[in-house]
Amino acid sequence: MPEAETLLVETDTTGGVVSTVRRTVLPGGLRVVTESMPGVRSASIGVWVGVGSRDETPGLAGASHFLEHLLFKGTPERSALDISVSLDAVGGEFNAFTAKEYTCFHARVLDVDLPLAVDVLGDMITSSTITPEDVEAEREVILDEIAMHDDDPEDVVTNLHAEACWGTSPLGRPIAGTAASIAALTRAQIHRFWRTHYTADGMVVGVAGNVDHDEVVAMVRTSFDRADFLAPAPAADTEAPAPARRARSRRFRRAVGGEVRVARPFEQANLVLSVNALPRGDDRRYALGVLNACLGGGPSSRLFQEVRERRGLAYSVYSYAGHYADAGIFCVGAGCLPGKLDQVLDVVRAELRLLAEDGLSAEELERGKGQLRGGLVLGLEDSAARMSRIAKSELHGEELPSIEEIIRRVDAVTLDDVHALARTLFSGPETLAVVGPERRKSRAEKR
Repeated sequence: MPEAETLLVETDTTGGVVSTVRRTVLPGGLRVVTESMPGVRSASIGVWVGVGSRDETPGLAGASHFLEHLLFKGTPERSALDISVSLDAVGGEFNAFTAKEYTCFHARVLDVDLPLAVDVLGDMITSSTITPEDVEAEREVILDEIAMHDDDPEDVVTNLHAEACWGTSPLGRPIAGTAASIAALTRAQIHRFWRTHYTADGMVVGVAGNVDHDEVVAMVRTSFDRADFLAPAPAADTEAPAPARRARSRRFRRAVGGEVRVARPFEQANLVLSVNALPRGDDRRYALGVLNACLGGGPSSRLFQEVRERRGLAYSVYSYAGHYADAGIFCVGAGCLPGKLDQVLDVVRAELRLLAEDGLSAEELERGKGQLRGGLVLGLEDSAARMSRIAKSELHGEELPSIEEIIRRVDAVTLDDVHALARTLFSGPETLAVVGPERRKSRAEKR
């Protein structure tokens, strides 16, 4: 068995070990990372594939998400029903999702049922049949899913905003594709996409919970050793590397900027206003986290208090950051009655200007830090959150700081750090996307 490497050891205040993160690289390049959490009875596993919607050509738009659906449809060993029943029968949670830069298949089970979860996932990833009949059946399901999202104002404005930011580039396209692109995809295209991108050296298997690393590695090696999946690539293979195996560009990409408004017969107007922000690995992300918490991260935030509590302009208003390997955006989202849209935008922009000019108060800074610390520690009490943290760190080739180190970096954020970041972010061009009912012209505008 390949030698394991210890990446991180977490201890409590008495020096006792509370978790250990270890890593093993199997033949073919498949990486297995685990975090032992002896105090829990669950185990979470995720198979993270380094390919997402931004790796698709225009002719393959939606292929990653289509494939995610199809891998649940059956293998030579298991039917689609068998796959569903196997995890349901042990009370497991089982699902998958596709993002811009990766795809994840994940399960959470009792620790004693981890071998079953590993085997089901290994079977799906390496040996799915992807029959023509399954492709056609799932095509209809995905078209229904796209139609469902097209009826959701928040989904519509999010996709519109991405297109406004990144244009026709892969980052600007919907993850699920469009009705036209899904209708055009063939079984041969999807199957080729699977074989090209779902390779051992482009994947990470992350497991966290009451687990033993060596036992997990043995399970993964057995379950993924189907269809020569773990066989090293031939030395003579000179084919260009697939995006899943290729390091992503680190050259910063800027959003296009500008404004787009689309009339839809919704009851509310929904907006996303954004500025260029930080790529995934930027050290200023801790300062951005504090800034986000104070601006729109909860009921005590500036936007919530000013837009909702004091003025009653909107029920929903919030801020969030989006990070990619080579790009980043910081966004404010809101939903309001159409007649209040201009007022909401005025207040949001005024708050951004205030932050750029004056920064945060000392009291806000401490509250923002406390919110980040609490959210981090409480969130990581769950084995699924721990699994996601270690697997994404490995997939992206980034450092894996301890929880104490992250807290130390949050605590080190100063008022000057946040103020400097706010000046940088909020002095740049904006991108605004608005979706809502057609605006009625006033009498003055009709003259």
